[in-house]
Amino acid sequence: MSAPDAADACDLPSDLHLARQAVRDEAAFEMLVRRHAAGVHRLAAGMVGPGAADDVVQEVFIAVHRGLKGFRGEAAFSTWLHRIALNACHKAIRGKGPPTVSLGDAPEPAAPHNPVHAGEQADLRARLAAALQTLPADQREAVSLRELSGLDYAEIAAITGAELGTVKSRINRGRAALRAYLTGQGITP
Repeated sequence: MSAPDAADACDLPSDLHLARQAVRDEAAFEMLVRRHAAGVHRLAAGMVGPGAADDVVQEVFIAVHRGLKGFRGEAAFSTWLHRIALNACHKAIRGKGPPTVSLGDAPEPAAPHNPVHAGEQADLRARLAAALQTLPADQREAVSLRELSGLDYAEIAAITGAELGTVKSRINRGRAALRAYLTGQGITP
């Protein structure tokens, strides 16, 4: 990061500050959405599939907007946001029956120089998504928060309400199950 970029990053308001402003300022709310929408979408796509992820993201930010007045800042904004996102994912899963995943709807990365590679990547994404859907809900949730949202174990524990050791165990078991599933599919993880 160059010096001007670092200075600009320091000037950005914190999530807590933006959340407090967003109660009465749409620009602050839009900044929160821009800052967090991609991460919420990654989590939703992993939990409910990319076909339903856009709807979940929309529900999440509607719920965030409605709940901002009640957000006291006792937990980090990202913890509160991820809990809302998980609730929306669970609601979407209950509403549509067993989760199905088709990453065929996901946009392909531009690879004009190697279309075979792009096809292989799409196939791998589909297999990974299918593998993730085979996990029990608690493992899928923990693995998704760790691998798709990049949260640390303590944040995941705060979001899920599980003990830190339980979170570590769920992630470890989930990773092992994913490895076994993918190996069974002929993919070397």
